[in-house]
Amino acid sequence: MRNDGSLARAKGLLLALMDEAYRRRDHVALLCFAGSVVELRLPPRRASAWNDDWIAPIGAGGGTPLALGVRRADELLKRHADRRRWLWLLTDGRSAESPARPGSADVACVVGFETARVPLHRAQSLAAAWDARYLDAAAFDPRQA
Repeated sequence: MRNDGSLARAKGLLLALMDEAYRRRDHVALLCFAGSVVELRLPPRRASAWNDDWIAPIGAGGGTPLALGVRRADELLKRHADRRRWLWLLTDGRSAESPARPGSADVACVVGFETARVPLHRAQSLAAAWDARYLDAAAFDPRQA
């Protein structure tokens, strides 16, 4: 996602999703994964106001440990069975991994950022396998989520 502007678009979308969560007084958590690392950037808590300074350090590159990230998301979601649990996966679909849908996610949404000349449609395939909502990042409006 780092070389084609997708990371910048993903950060913008993430800010919009977090802003919407703040307006709704939802609880959120944020996992970021790239290379071989899955990092809990924001532990589960009530959404608060966000800004560009917070989101700027999020990086990309070196492959995507998708299965590991999804497993970690499932672990976080399991701890919060007292509320409706949403999983938002923002991906360019370049991972060859196709993990199972986290059983703890009540609702799953996959947002695709694929920009390849020859699209592989992996994000769409993952959404279909998960029985999740697929959203193309180019046409996505977070206020309608």
